[in-house]
Amino acid sequence: MRLNADFSHFACVTPDQYRWVDSPSAGVERMMLDRIGDEVARATSLVRYAPNSQFSRHTHGGGEEILVLEGVFADEHGRYPAGSYLRNPIGTGHTPQIGEEGALILVKLHQFDEDDLLQLAVPAHRLPWQPDRRPGITYKMLHTYSSEQYGPERVSLERWEADTTVSYPTLSGGLELFVLEGAVLSDGQEYATGSWCRFPVGAAPQLQAGSEGVQLYLKRGHLAAANLLSQ
Repeated sequence: MRLNADFSHFACVTPDQYRWVDSPSAGVERMMLDRIGDEVARATSLVRYAPNSQFSRHTHGGGEEILVLEGVFADEHGRYPAGSYLRNPIGTGHTPQIGEEGALILVKLHQFDEDDLLQLAVPAHRLPWQPDRRPGITYKMLHTYSSEQYGPERVSLERWEADTTVSYPTLSGGLELFVLEGAVLSDGQEYATGSWCRFPVGAAPQLQAGSEGVQLYLKRGHLAAANLLSQ
């Protein structure tokens, strides 16, 4: 399967475009955002767990990054409420076991550098917002890593006040975002809560927070190597 697999072009999925599909485990559904591969794939997805569901044990052959959006994600290692950020490096494994709360997560698979070995469980919902040097913006840093293969990766949560505008310089490593609250505007298009957008290497986007402000998951600098997958 190849879905939004041309990393040299802008890609976006909005909530009105969601099409949920069943996973191999009962009670677990996926909304695929980008994907190269079949059941084992380089993928970015929303995964929705029904209450009291589970996913079979699996090993992360290419790493796994998770942001818990709703409910409580859980496995044999712990329980992670909405706002938690998890990184499971290559070679780690677990068995997701979801309780009565259910869970909705944003998950990225097979996108780790082989030397990025730090396993994280960050309670980002408890972290204070830090003032940014840019007016009207606060942030929470989640992860940074630099490698020859994936470039200088930076993952953060950001909160922009209403109508705040950010003009990015030409992106050497691309930019990916997910709208957590509010809305963000780009090229005259408004992307509401639940929208996922990916800006390619070489883009220079100008983004503006909506009239109620916006809260974003932002991942930068990680798409340079991904361009090779498009060829």
